[in-house]
Amino acid sequence: MYDITAIGEVLIDFTPSGFSENGGILFEQNPGGAPANVLAVLSKFQKRTRFIGKVGNDQFGTFLRNTLQQINVDTSGLVTSVHTNTTLAFVHLDHTGDRTFSFYRDPGADTTLEVEEINFETIKDSRIFHFGSVSMTNNPSAETTLAAVSFAKENGVLISFDPNLRESLWGSLEHAKEMMFKGLQLSDIVKISEEELVFLTGVSDLEEGSKLIWENYQVPLLFITLGGNGCFFRHGEKTGLVPGYEVNVQDTTGAGDGFLGGVLYKVLEKDGKIDNLSKEELTEIASFANAVGALATSKRGAILSMPTLDETKTLITSKVTTKENI
Repeated sequence: MYDITAIGEVLIDFTPSGFSENGGILFEQNPGGAPANVLAVLSKFQKRTRFIGKVGNDQFGTFLRNTLQQINVDTSGLVTSVHTNTTLAFVHLDHTGDRTFSFYRDPGADTTLEVEEINFETIKDSRIFHFGSVSMTNNPSAETTLAAVSFAKENGVLISFDPNLRESLWGSLEHAKEMMFKGLQLSDIVKISEEELVFLTGVSDLEEGSKLIWENYQVPLLFITLGGNGCFFRHGEKTGLVPGYEVNVQDTTGAGDGFLGGVLYKVLEKDGKIDNLSKEELTEIASFANAVGALATSKRGAILSMPTLDETKTLITSKVTTKENI
């Protein structure tokens, strides 16, 4: 039995790491991709994880496979394409460590994953199945992702979804909304950013926007990340605003994935039962996830920057925050 299986993109993040003697930006090769980042957290927290995806038959694909194996992620579902290269993303950081992306993916190997390349039995043998929207931008990976999620849902597996809007990867934003709405309809646990809340609902108010998602898509458990300000949660009528933790920010790449990994870890620790969570339990989950997300920003890169469980617990116990519930 796997604690969590994820499907989607694993790619190279080229992250700024200083300047050359001539003043040019130096880029450091880091493993990334949102679903893989989430697995990195759970693997470091000693959960059994499995990744389904596709990389190119190139040095980057080999590097990504080796990296996942080094952190004990099962890569038996990671297919190698002989025709298409591994997707590359160049990360651009501003003075606060916040980032934007430039993708080299036309196509990338991750978009060519076929339904026939998936072992569906391993999906059924998972407690949580996680996916994001990046694997839904193009076919065949979009159809493959939806087939895998639908199969997991039909077999009683808890579904986790991250809309993870990357505008440059979509032919149109209407198509992005359409696919994200399909994802929401299938999901039990969803993590979105403030920007994604506005994109999906047209409103910025956390109470109002989260209620629209709950009512329209019957999402049982929703988290809205607020950067350094923590997060907002909704579980039916129960809502709360939980402050974050102050850390020395180096790179925000993967912060949201670290947050979601923290959420899923706490859900697994509660035997995957989310129906009857109390407000106190929800606040505990959110505070823990905030700590994981914060620590993920304190190093460059994504997969390799995810903290250990001990580091997360140390941050939680050493920082006193005032929890305000609304």
